[in-house]
Amino acid sequence: MLRTTLLAASFGLVTSFAQAETITVYTAGPGGLADALAEAFQAETGIDVDLFQATTGKVMARLEAEESNPQADVVVSASWGSAEDMHERGLLMEYSSPNAATIPDFLKHSHYAAQGISALAMVWNSQSGVPRPNDWADLTDEAYRDLITMPDPAQSGAAFDLVAGLEAAMGEEAWALLSGLADNQMIVPGPNAAALNPVLQGAKAVVFGAVDYISYGRAAAGESIEVITPASGTVIAPRPIMILNSTDNADAAKAFVDFVLSEAGQALVAQTYLMPSRTDIEGLRPGINDLSVIDVDADAVSARRDEIIARFNETVINR
Repeated sequence: MLRTTLLAASFGLVTSFAQAETITVYTAGPGGLADALAEAFQAETGIDVDLFQATTGKVMARLEAEESNPQADVVVSASWGSAEDMHERGLLMEYSSPNAATIPDFLKHSHYAAQGISALAMVWNSQSGVPRPNDWADLTDEAYRDLITMPDPAQSGAAFDLVAGLEAAMGEEAWALLSGLADNQMIVPGPNAAALNPVLQGAKAVVFGAVDYISYGRAAAGESIEVITPASGTVIAPRPIMILNSTDNADAAKAFVDFVLSEAGQALVAQTYLMPSRTDIEGLRPGINDLSVIDVDADAVSARRDEIIARFNETVINR
């Protein structure tokens, strides 16, 4: 009790913490990271964390359904565009954590900051018997026919960011690429795990647009897969952490954000094979400087989300 009180006092939050013993966090995976952060935060502060974990699409849908009676205090999304949209709608509290000092400017905002970062890649099963692909367009080759999966951009914020990024870099050629993949019998079975599992099991050979940190972890665990980031360019998927304006537990919510962006919190992020958002924390995989990153106008993309998803469905799923 004494330790908790002293820590709360260091944040200037003794009264607020006494009144708010639980905060509610909605988060888009990885589930193990959310659990680890919640457990460590509770150990440091004595504040319980009530977690709801789902895909970005499901998290956003739940927030939308609860808009008249918000339940969440803190939200972690897998899509930077979702933070842009929520800020524009006036749903977010302005807060810049002191622990965000070493986060690059393009990965933080006055109302949110990146918790961690993934990139989009191809994941190839090295035991599949098909050639190792080097770039996105390689997967339109006949050798990969009926052997490609892709996460659904409507269910995966990161997959949506990839489609939008490829369009930004390639224009109409990006849609021609996706059409060629559809012609090659690419399947879009659902969110990220649904696209990766058939490749892990050997039923398919390659994921187009896999969230890389998941696959780095599976490769480290002994799976016969390789993460391949095309030299022609890919998108990164910063995972924003943000506080809702509607929170009744603002001080505790700020303390949670501070913990996630602390050295201890970012070390937990790195253990999941995400890139830490802080440049002074070492990761377990290639970092941003090792990638050819496509620059995407997040505001413009967010405004066109429905349009882009509709065109993807028309081009790939409902053709």
